[in-house]
Amino acid sequence: MTVPTATPPDGVCTDHPEGVTHVSRIETVIRRALAGLIAVGAALAAGEIVSVAVSSFSSPYFAVGALLVDNAPAPVREFAIRTFGTSDKQVLLTGMAIGIAVLAIVAGLVERRTKPFGSVLVVLFGIVGIVAAFQRPTATATYVFPSLAAIVVGVLVLRVLTGYLGARRNAAAPEQDGLSRRAFVGLAATAAVAAGGVALVGRAIANAGNAISERASLKLPTPRVRAKAIPAGSNIDVPGATPFVTSNQSFYRIDTALQVPELKTSEWQLRIHGMVDREMTLTWDDLMGMQPVEKVITLTCVSNQVGGDLAGNATWIGYPIKDILAKVGVQADSDMLFSTSVDGWTSGTPVSALTDGRDAILAVGMNGQPLPLEHGYPVRQVVPGLYGFVSACKWVVDWELTRFDRKKAYWTERGWGQMGPIKTASRIDVPASFAQVPAGEVVIAGTAWAQHRGIEKVEVRIDDGPWEVAQLAEEYSIDTWRQWSYRWQATPGQHMLYCRATDKTGQLQTEERTPPIPGGATGWHNRVITIT
Repeated sequence: MTVPTATPPDGVCTDHPEGVTHVSRIETVIRRALAGLIAVGAALAAGEIVSVAVSSFSSPYFAVGALLVDNAPAPVREFAIRTFGTSDKQVLLTGMAIGIAVLAIVAGLVERRTKPFGSVLVVLFGIVGIVAAFQRPTATATYVFPSLAAIVVGVLVLRVLTGYLGARRNAAAPEQDGLSRRAFVGLAATAAVAAGGVALVGRAIANAGNAISERASLKLPTPRVRAKAIPAGSNIDVPGATPFVTSNQSFYRIDTALQVPELKTSEWQLRIHGMVDREMTLTWDDLMGMQPVEKVITLTCVSNQVGGDLAGNATWIGYPIKDILAKVGVQADSDMLFSTSVDGWTSGTPVSALTDGRDAILAVGMNGQPLPLEHGYPVRQVVPGLYGFVSACKWVVDWELTRFDRKKAYWTERGWGQMGPIKTASRIDVPASFAQVPAGEVVIAGTAWAQHRGIEKVEVRIDDGPWEVAQLAEEYSIDTWRQWSYRWQATPGQHMLYCRATDKTGQLQTEERTPPIPGGATGWHNRVITIT
């Protein structure tokens, strides 16, 4: 007589003793993926907490990001700036977060109680963090600790959660063995919230009394020499045109710092050494004992594309670099000031551009406020006429007088130019690209710059017509940009607008299109609009 075999209920595994069940395959996969995410999240939180005690530059997450920035090929970096502009860092960090999340899920899926493949992956994550941290210019032996903490916490959490996942549940009394779905979700949520909370609290403790709070109450020194008043005629009265002064909030930011350094004035020092007669170290109090000046200066990034917005004009308060260099006695055969930021970034500035009488300053104020943190607080360099990659060192803490044939700065090592003079440029600000504008009088307006040479003329061309001279706004100085406008009797149809500038040396902006790297983009800016 054949005894009928009962069909096992859902969830019962016939490979195990009677009454023992497992959660469904899909739910198991979800739990393992969640375990990986929680473990790696806890690891990152641990790394952040320990980096608070060591250095923010030792954070595994940001160290890896900095390593990617430092080693990105020039075309990749230029694509990022061209595509994402000043949001390039957020895009990088977001992409890293997504990539880490994917790898964390993989770690959770392959981890087993007897085969810790996921733990090995977490260890490899940590090793990458260690290598990246030691690549930072400011690295010391202590930079290993955040990544080690991340490894220990990540492996521990993953092993504990995997242990719960591997436990079998008794069908008759599931509450007596293993972990229920609700309990596991609760444990996972608690672990995630705890990891995030601890990291946030750690950062809050580190930020207590930091540069952010200090800056809010800092009083700027009163300039010995005030900048001359900006005449009303410097701003053209055209809706949508670029204002003459760029607000701190709107001023472009392009640098390699994934974490904005938070350096207090009491911590700031500038060591001046190298090919000098007298080495010197300046403190914030030393600066405050000097005579500050106020200057209006336009800055431009070498990464600016033709027609791009990586340029800005501000009022700066600072100390003439020429006077500071005179105190140390620059030796005659030194031709480069090698500047180093607190995060290790470097620039090489021609000494001639700092001593030829132009308004090169060590700035502490921007548009009547202490420097914003992202623009170099507490001290940065501002040098008219040179692209920022060779001159505008933010968070500057070290000056070495040397020679171009002896040292190479950060971007020069990566194939960029050495001297970095800003090229004559102009752009159309209004009408917008592909705008539809009624026929009749149309005002074309824009901005032109040739810092430390000045703008002599701007011309506009419609389609293949002749070049017509635009009206220039009143010039403030040769170190600032200049607004311009042109009134055009527009006829219906699609039209191409062009602009070009001539600087005060007689140099005409070239038509030839070249990329920003290695020494700045060239070419005429143009826009297509439709007249209706």
